[in-house]
Amino acid sequence: MTDRATRYLYLARHGEAASEGDGSGLTATGRRQAALLGRRLAGRPVSVLHHGPLPRAAETARLVAEQLDGVRPAMCEEAGDFVPYVPQRSELPEDCAEFLLNRLAGTTARERTEGALLAQRAVERFTGPVPGGEERHELVVTHAFLVGWLVRHALDAPAWRWLGVNAANAALTVLRYTPGRPPAVLLVNDQGHLPEELHWTGFPPQLRC
Repeated sequence: MTDRATRYLYLARHGEAASEGDGSGLTATGRRQAALLGRRLAGRPVSVLHHGPLPRAAETARLVAEQLDGVRPAMCEEAGDFVPYVPQRSELPEDCAEFLLNRLAGTTARERTEGALLAQRAVERFTGPVPGGEERHELVVTHAFLVGWLVRHALDAPAWRWLGVNAANAALTVLRYTPGRPPAVLLVNDQGHLPEELHWTGFPPQLRC
């Protein structure tokens, strides 16, 4: 028996919410998306389900868990909605620096400090092989920013590169951490479990494929 085993990390953005800017729960569309995400994962050996503290993440996790045998959702701050990293202009490509900095201009000093701490804690909690000899399949129901941050981390990309890695509502991203191997990105923003009319919510119309 080895002292570490493979972790499969499933990341899902919450279902469509009535509003992204407050404590709203899911819309009827968001509830359908969450149930279908649960059905997608019902065939996988998911044994751990984390979710962020906001109602839209908690409701999504509850609806997903209804499709999973014996899995109980657990809230954690590391799965919350926060800005993980705010770059300096010197880190950014000149042709997009202004656009990216404008996106983050409203972030307060407190949000930057707290976000950086939560981002580091999320990496420590959710990434890498797991202790013991049995592989683990765990799901984190979260928000788009954390999905982008953990994909960036898996690829060992520059810290600012979480920007531009987006996630649609109830889309699935899967990362694999195997002892002795680099992290693998198996899926990103996969919406195959959703019918076409439920695709790409959470994206502005001009960015929908």
